[in-house]
Formats: sequence, structure tokens, C-alpha cells
Amino acid sequence: MITGPRRAGKTTLIRQLFPKAEYVLLEDPDIQARARSDPRGLIDELRPPVIFDEIQNVPELFAYVRTRIDEHPRSVGQWLFTGSQEAPLMQGMSESMAGRAAVLQLLPFSQPESSRVSLLHGGYPEVLARPASRALWFSSYIQTYLERDVRAITNVRDLGTFRRFLSMVASRHGQILNKTDLAAPLGVSVPTVGEWLHILEITGQIILVPPYLENFGKRLVKSPKVYLGDSGMACYLLGIASQAELDRSPFLGSLFEGFVASEILKSQINRGGRKELYHFRDQQGLEVDFLFPDAKAGLRMVECKASRTVLPAMAAPMQSLRRSIKTQAAVRMSVVHRSSPSAPKTRVLQPGVEALNVREFAVDLNPAVPGHPGRNPGHSRNRSAGQ
Repeated sequence: MITGPRRAGKTTLIRQLFPKAEYVLLEDPDIQARARSDPRGLIDELRPPVIFDEIQNVPELFAYVRTRIDEHPRSVGQWLFTGSQEAPLMQGMSESMAGRAAVLQLLPFSQPESSRVSLLHGGYPEVLARPASRALWFSSYIQTYLERDVRAITNVRDLGTFRRFLSMVASRHGQILNKTDLAAPLGVSVPTVGEWLHILEITGQIILVPPYLENFGKRLVKSPKVYLGDSGMACYLLGIASQAELDRSPFLGSLFEGFVASEILKSQINRGGRKELYHFRDQQGLEVDFLFPDAKAGLRMVECKASRTVLPAMAAPMQSLRRSIKTQAAVRMSVVHRSSPSAPKTRVLQPGVEALNVREFAVDLNPAVPGHPGRNPGHSRNRSAGQ
């Protein structure tokens, strides 16, 4: 099972990896009707391996495929699924396919996967393939997302209000989440905002970064920070249309921070790991942007700076927090900044603190895998209509 946000490249990837598999697109109304009225007949006509694309449209098929899997338990990799709506999809998987399916998540491109990924454009393959059409693409994406994914998950009566809610979330990009602050201008309840945030999270549109709650002897802020999952989408919702506008934008720092957060999560998910990303803030004002487990050290701290000039003082929050850690566990500290051709080549910023531009940081997160096929944003030109 490959799940993830709509149009992240799931169909393109799985069809490229399994070119000889039979392909069934469950977006087609005729195919949906056939799958519901005669699921056994449909499956009997198919010769594995089979790709069921957008399986969340006909989750009833899981039970019938499970029977075939149980008949031939040693024959693996014969049934391949993609799906965009993670919550209903995972409910069907857990009820019918527990112990029988491997679940993988695919997010938009990361920087190591494509040099076209940028703060302005984000990582969606079709935007990278046709950047001149980014505004039209994001506008169409949001409309499709609202009409299909949101309505399929919950009964949102006023999609216009939900659209304004999405823009408000973008305006709080990188801030501590305050549901009351979001609810009041929209005239909806705090529980409604909570439900809508849950929809955005399970469909891959936002990132909620929880606080790091280890006991450092400090009184901590215990609310998560919220980011749009794709920086290109965030720029579009904030009305940022060009690199010049981005460079002047008051949102530049928070957008860069969210971009770094997405690169960290993509590196974890692409290795088949769990999402483990945290922020730190105490009530005395000490703040470190991100903390997460590191393969080379027990813990990694990251400070994000949209500046192209890196100064030693930027490492002070991490060093202060490091002194609060009572154990002698290894800690790796990095200041991540925007790239500059005139920046010095040294990575040492302070004792025990390195300075990395964002591309160096992304590559450092993703050690090369020999033989990895990669994903080509140009292939999005041939993506099926259902994806």
C-alpha cells in the first residue's frame, strides 16, 4: 500500500516500478460500480500482479483480496494499492489486511530527489515540471482537494469557510497552534477547528510538530507548532508569486523553517521510519526549532535561519539547551541556513555546532542508497487523470 497526499506521485511511481502489472483505476464510475456489484467477478478476471489505484473509493475490495492472499500466503507482492485519503483508507486496511500488507507513505519530492525543489515551488512533481503554471495548479489542487478529499472524510457544509480556514492556517505557518485564535474569526467552534486540523493532517496538508517533553528541569510550552506540508502551497496561499516577493516577505523565516521540517520528515519516511520531529520552547523564552533522533548521535538539534549570513550567536539557544541535558548522551547541533555562493566553506560555527546550507542539510539527512531509482518530476506529464 502506498498512501500520501493527492498528486504526490504515487501512481507514476508504482506503475514505473511494476510496468507489467495489470492496472485498475478506481476513480472511473463504471469500474467502481463493477467493483461494488461483482467484486469476485472483477478479481477473477485479473491476473496478478495487480495495481488498484485510489483504493479508498472501493474499500470493500480489501476483504475479497484478503481471501486471495490467504489462499497463497507465500506469493508476496501480487496486490498493489494506492490511496490518497489516509484515515478512511487505513481504517479499511486495519480491518481487512492486518498482518498482510506493508504500508508505505509517499510525500512530494525532497531536495535530494530533485534539484528543482525550492522554497517557492515546493515539491509537488507537476509544479516542478511546469513552474510557470504553479498558480493555476495550486488553485485547481485546492478546489479538487476541497470537493473530493474533504467531503469524503467529513460533512463540511460550507467549503468556502473551510477554504478561508486553510488560508488562516497558512498565515499561522510556523507558530504555536492556538485553536481559539483560528476559530474566532471564522465564527466556528474550537472543536470544529480541531476536527478540521485533523482532516488537514491526515490528508498530508499540514505538519503538526509536537513539543519535546523530556525533563530538562524547565517549564515547557506544551502546544504543537503548525506548518503547511508543502512550502509551494504555503507561498501560494500567502500570495507570494515570485522569488523577489519571497525574499521581501515577512513570512520568509517561518516558510524556511517549515521547509526544513518537511525535509526532515521526508527523510524519515523515505527510509521507512516513523515521523519523529519535535520543537522545544520553555516559558522563559528559550526556543530550539527542531529536535529529532539522529543515526550518528542520540539527538539532533536544528536552528533554522533564512539568512544567508551565519553568525556564531545563532547557536546560542542550542548550546543553552544542551547544557540543560543532564545525561552525557551524544547531541549533534546544526544551524541550517539559505545557500549563498559567497559563503565560507567551513562548517564549524561554534565548538560542537555546524553550519549547513539547506541543500547540504537535506543531503546529510538522506545518505545515498545504491541503485535507488529516484523519481523524475518530468514523468508527471504522463500521470494518469485519476492521480
